[in-house]
Amino acid sequence: MSDTAPAPHVPTDAVALPSGARMPLLGFGTWQIKGQDAVAATAAALEAGYRHLDTATVYGNESEVGAALRDSGLDREDVFVTTKCPGGKVGEERDTLTASLDAIGTDYVDLWLIHWPVDDVEQRADMWAALVEARDVGLVRDIGVSNYSVEMIDDVARRSGVTPGVNQIEWSPFLYDESVVAAHRDRGVALEGYSALRGGTLTDPTIVGIGERLGRTPAQVIVRWHLQHGTIVIPKSTQAERIRANADVADFELTDEDMAALDALRRP
Repeated sequence: MSDTAPAPHVPTDAVALPSGARMPLLGFGTWQIKGQDAVAATAAALEAGYRHLDTATVYGNESEVGAALRDSGLDREDVFVTTKCPGGKVGEERDTLTASLDAIGTDYVDLWLIHWPVDDVEQRADMWAALVEARDVGLVRDIGVSNYSVEMIDDVARRSGVTPGVNQIEWSPFLYDESVVAAHRDRGVALEGYSALRGGTLTDPTIVGIGERLGRTPAQVIVRWHLQHGTIVIPKSTQAERIRANADVADFELTDEDMAALDALRRP
């Protein structure tokens, strides 16, 4: 971070996962960021104070994220790293994980997710069993899923006896559903949202208005909304200034009225 850039007030909020590890609610997303842009953006995020990085096999940037992590000078144990196995890799899970670990340059990841569910319920169960095995041998600390319905979570949990620790789904004030929040909470599954800053949220009049009243950007309002709900959020950007700004949310709070207004933005 340059000498002239103010240090962001980075939140330390975290959720406990089944292993006992604490997953920071604020993470840095890397979807669609490739090559040197991925190295630079991840480096900027770590410099700004993010301690949670989110990548995936299909993103094609695990090596770049790993390079930025190694060059940061931070201890590996101080940064929470998530990657994801494509749903189409049924029967190839361990090879996929080995490739991810080699690319990132680490001997474990903190969280490994199935990126999307396959249609066949037996294959879905087999894939989850492979993640459980990888956890049991210490290649990953915690395991979870992405884009799963509550019914799918219940099915793999029933078949394996192991409930996913995290479900990463598309989430924003436009998608807020208290029944979804409650279903995850009741099962002990941490809800993680992606694409929070897409779909028109940054220009929504309610979000913009709250930001103007508080002297905050719409993105900061949305990130703060996630944190106050206890939801994991992974904003992404390639611009260092915006990366810092998105993390600068620990020094203000939304009122109960603000939260209710944002919750009410759910679209049919």
